[in-house]
Amino acid sequence: MYGCEAWTITKEIQKKIEAAEMWFFRRMLRVPWTARKTNEEVLKETESTRSLMSRIRRRQAKFVGHIMRREGLENLVTTGRMEGKKSRGRQREKMLDGMTSWMGTKRVTDALSES
Repeated sequence: MYGCEAWTITKEIQKKIEAAEMWFFRRMLRVPWTARKTNEEVLKETESTRSLMSRIRRRQAKFVGHIMRREGLENLVTTGRMEGKKSRGRQREKMLDGMTSWMGTKRVTDALSES
């Protein structure tokens, strides 16, 4: 989870993180990969819930809050207000675009100002 504040999390990456979390729980219980146990059974045995993605999202929101309150290059780069030409082809997904999709708001700055 080191540096997860700056990750751009797509649906594919989210699935991999959730699968890794379940793998960690299975390794803690020493459940062999050939055993036919559902994820719910494993979670019930560990008396735990899936919390890795929510922890990552919380850290990302905290990080973006620090960046937004700051003046300087970090704020300009994160909010996408840099001058210059865009490169050809499909544009990369930005971290703020991913945050707006899971926060359910149009602008992350609006959500941060509310909290």
